Formats: sequence, structure tokens, C-alpha cells
Amino acid sequence: MSASAQPRWRGRMLAVLGILLCAFSLRSAVASLSPVVDLIGEDFAVPPAVLGVIGTLPPACFAVFGILTPMLERRLGIERLTVIALSAITVGLVGRGFAVDSIGLLLGTAVIFAGVGMANILLPPLVKKYFADRIGVMMTVYTTTMAFSTFVPPLVAVPVADALGWRFSMAMWAAFAFAGVVPWLVMLLRPAPGGGSAPAPRSGASDAAGVRVGHGPEGAPDEPVFAATGPIATAPTNRRLFARLARIPLVWALALTFGTSSTMAYVSFAWLPSILIDTAGVDAATAGFLLSLWAFIGLPAGLLVPVLVVRFQATRPLFIVGTVGALTGLLGLLLFPVPELLWLWMTLFGLVGVSFPLALVLISIRSRTPENAVLLSSFVQSAGYVLAAVFPVLIGILHDATGGWTVPIIAVAAVLVLTFPAGMIAGRRVTVEDEWERRHGRW
Repeated sequence: MSASAQPRWRGRMLAVLGILLCAFSLRSAVASLSPVVDLIGEDFAVPPAVLGVIGTLPPACFAVFGILTPMLERRLGIERLTVIALSAITVGLVGRGFAVDSIGLLLGTAVIFAGVGMANILLPPLVKKYFADRIGVMMTVYTTTMAFSTFVPPLVAVPVADALGWRFSMAMWAAFAFAGVVPWLVMLLRPAPGGGSAPAPRSGASDAAGVRVGHGPEGAPDEPVFAATGPIATAPTNRRLFARLARIPLVWALALTFGTSSTMAYVSFAWLPSILIDTAGVDAATAGFLLSLWAFIGLPAGLLVPVLVVRFQATRPLFIVGTVGALTGLLGLLLFPVPELLWLWMTLFGLVGVSFPLALVLISIRSRTPENAVLLSSFVQSAGYVLAAVFPVLIGILHDATGGWTVPIIAVAAVLVLTFPAGMIAGRRVTVEDEWERRHGRW
């Protein structure tokens, strides 16, 4: 390796490590609490109202900080804001482990999800900035890591809590967020040429506005990746760009697709064990295992989906598989809730995990520049998390009103059906800039 190439690869490897550790921290912070709630209750009371607020905090914080993140990123830069986000996650996780009452638990959780809300927005643009020539591979690493960090905490949280206490079980995940700060600090202190970002990919590059600049792994063509267009000084403000995004149907299709995926996740984290216990008569340990099985399906999805989208443009087939599989699993749970078949229904319902990496990779490839990817990521995730914040509460209300789980399960299935057209629109191989220019002229 030449001397000139060494800094470039050092920067890229640090970016890989930073993205991986950041991705791991996003879901582990969510999935590590619910398994040990009963153990926390032995030390101090955790009222149902507080649990309800905690269940709604993740998507609510994600929606709020999704709106704030582009403004902060514009002032601070994407790497500095990533350091701040990971630091907030670290502080919140440690603080939650030292909570002495339900209010402390709630405040620690709020700090965690403020950081997670920012990091959620920043990760797709970070991938686009440092790996525009390897989006498929890096989105695979990113989404697979998130899937891994979703099903591992429910499996280990209780055994660790039994051995070392619930405080250690919850706080130990802060180590990953703290470690994730280090690569970004190193890159800020020792920036690579060009401000620390990866150089533009050489293969297929062009300086013409809107011309493809990258290829997928092994040289296979990927979906459109575009160079920045126009001088930075004349770029529209964030407010104007947000207003433009709100007028593009593709953006709303992406938001609904992402929102449906997030709704399935947070409804499942909040209610799936209770549904399984009440409808199938399984014990709490079995219900926790089945929740982990449901989450585990996201692991192969995270491995396969980004590559299948970027290299083979399989967006619509993947969306169909995820939606139809999830509907089949819910129908099976509704009609045949017998213990012997629960593994099958959870596996089929788990196919909805395809939608999450699918939505994330679409955010990266449906914009031309990293700057627009930040705005698109913010808009899509903020709007999507509003839907995800409403439904865990709505499912609880429907359960209380009907005294059973039939209506709540039907409501979850209805979300999948109603947002199906949005998935088909999101599968169109165009960028949001293309859509704007087709309707309104130059971006």
C-alpha cells in the first residue's frame, strides 16, 4: 500500500468501526430494558403509566430529534454530531443503571433515545459519505449489526441480571456506545485529506450533474448514486428543502414504508410477549424466546437486503415477501394460537424485518448527495416514527377496550395492508431530486 493510499484506508476502516458500534447501540438500548422490568420492580415501583411512557419514548424522541438533527448537523458537522449522539447514549445507559426510582429510569431512557434519535438520522448519510462506492456492502454491515443487537439483549439480559444485578445488566450496553465515540474522535482529530471524508469513488465517476459516480460490489451496477450538483453557496436552506420534500410523493412513500417497519418493531417489543402469553398460554420465558426468534429473522434480512437492492434492484419483491409473510404470521396467530405452531407464526411475522434494512438502504440511494441524504433521512424517519409512537399506545387502548387481542392484531395487520401501495411507490428507481425536477424544474 502506498503512502498516499494509507490515510484513505485508515479513515475508511475507522468509519467502518464507528458505523458498526453506532449501529449496535441503536437497538440494544431499546431491547435491553423490557426483559428486566420485573427485577427492577423488586427494588422500586415502576407504575404502568411510566412503562407506557417508556414504551412510547423511543419513537417519540426519534421523531423530535429527527427534525432537529439536520439543523444541528449543519452547524456542527456529521462526525461531531455523531460523537454527541453516542455520548448521550452512553450517559443515559449508565444513568438508567443507577436509577433509584421510576422518574430516574424515565429520565435516563429519555437521554438515551435523544442520542439514538440523532444517530438514527445520521447513519444512512454517514454510509453515503464514506462509502458511496460500497453502499450495498456497508448497509449490509450496518443493518445486520442492528439486527444482531435486537435479538441478543433479550437473550442475555435476564441471565446477566440474575448473576450481577439488573443495574449491571442495563448499564453494560453503554460500553458499546462509549467505544463507538473513539473512531469518530480519532477522525476529527486526525482528518484524512479532504476533510475526513472518503474520496469520491473512481469507478464510473463523472463531474457532470446527476451522473452516476459509483458501482456496486464486484463492479455490478447499483441503483443510482449521484454526484453533488451546483455550487454549495447557492444550495437551498434546510427549511426550503424540507418544504420541497413534503411535496414529493416518493418521500411520503418512503416515510410510510419506514413507519410501518418501525411500528411492527415497537408494537412487538411492547406487546408481543403479552399477546403470546394470553392467547397461547405460554410462560414468560417461552414468550421471551419467541420475541428473540421474531427479532432474529432480521439478521439474515440485514445481510441480504442491501445487496439484493443495490445489485439486483429487488426492492418490490422484497417488500412483497416481507408484507405477505408478516400478514400470514399474524393471521396464523389470530386463528391458530397453539403453542406447537407459535414458532412458525413468529418466523413468518418476523419476515417484516425485511422492511427495516430495505427502508434504510432506500434512504441512502434515493438522494444524490450526503447533504440531501441527511434531510431525507430526517424527514422520512421523523414522519415514520410519529406513526410508530402512536401504535404501541393504540394497541394498549384497543386491548383494554375489547378485553382481548383480536382487534389489536387486526389493527396491526391493517397497517401492513394500507401501506402496501407506499412500498410499491418506494420501489421506483428514481431519486427525490429526479422527482422534484420532473414536476417543478431544477432542484
